[in-house]
Amino acid sequence: MSVEASPAAPSFPSRVYATLLGGALGDSLGYAVEFDTIGVIRARFGPAGLTSFEQLDGDTHISDDTQMTLYTVDGLVEALEWANDGVAADELACLWLAYLRWLATQDVAVSASAPVPQPRWIDRQEVLRHRRAPGNTCLSALASGEMGTVARPLNPESKGCGTVMRSAPFGLIPHISLEAVNKLSTDAATLTHGHPSARLSAAAFSLLVHHLVTGKDIRGAATEALHYVNGLPTKAPELPERLEAALRLSSAPTVLSPEELTAALGEGWVAEEALAVGLYAVLATQGGDPADHFRRAIGVAVNHSGDSDSTGSIAGNILGAYYGEACLPSDWLAALEGVDVIRGMADRLLAVTTA
Repeated sequence: MSVEASPAAPSFPSRVYATLLGGALGDSLGYAVEFDTIGVIRARFGPAGLTSFEQLDGDTHISDDTQMTLYTVDGLVEALEWANDGVAADELACLWLAYLRWLATQDVAVSASAPVPQPRWIDRQEVLRHRRAPGNTCLSALASGEMGTVARPLNPESKGCGTVMRSAPFGLIPHISLEAVNKLSTDAATLTHGHPSARLSAAAFSLLVHHLVTGKDIRGAATEALHYVNGLPTKAPELPERLEAALRLSSAPTVLSPEELTAALGEGWVAEEALAVGLYAVLATQGGDPADHFRRAIGVAVNHSGDSDSTGSIAGNILGAYYGEACLPSDWLAALEGVDVIRGMADRLLAVTTA
């Protein structure tokens, strides 16, 4: 009796491309319904809600989630370029300058005290120069001209999902420690959001992606990421509460309805809720072909009365990091805005991490 061979694990480059493209697909589909209630979504698209780009008649856009994710990539790339040339770089300063360059695409007045960053390749990409419902906390923090730090946090009461939705790239740097992933992601989150949950949710997400690209399964990667942040001296009890609920509920035989989902895990407007909803959507729909799993998971992640683009983006990042490009539906990619730019940023990250 022959035994069917297990599919080969995706390559690291495939995981990088798919993490960024998968996140953009979830973001784009979710952005179409971001401010709609589930009742409005069903009225527009039918009982199952929005489950395909074909339902949008070609009107698809990436949001600030993908924009800021790509600028996170660029900040990391700049720091690594300096390091590869033998020059010590301040990673946090590079990320801050990258986010200031993103802010310049949003037509926002910036304090005269802010530094003027040198332009880079990403800044010339017209597809990114659109205002797509950016978060007010990110805008206000960056426009202040001050660099937020743990010792001097900006927006200390804010735990909006603007930190977690942009943090997948911190998990895509190979051969660095868990401590380094945590520090990069939490420091970068503090540039705009000072609440512990905003910072720790970014860390948990980055660590989850890190574990996935090193070959762990999704549930195991999430459990290890949660264990790590639970062991940190900084605490945000709402984060483990939401993630533990996502892990528990996703083991049930049936998928929660959109109403049950937001009642149990929240609407995703704050960091720990967005991560929990995205993770639940991926775990609760596991099985079958990778592309089919992707479609089902993104459907759960975006069809609810909450922050659909961020929860969709997070789910897409997770699936891409796990499956690589095999999970990306070709018809969805054909409808995605800015594919060449997203691939271009992945190329730049790979050039400084795999040479």
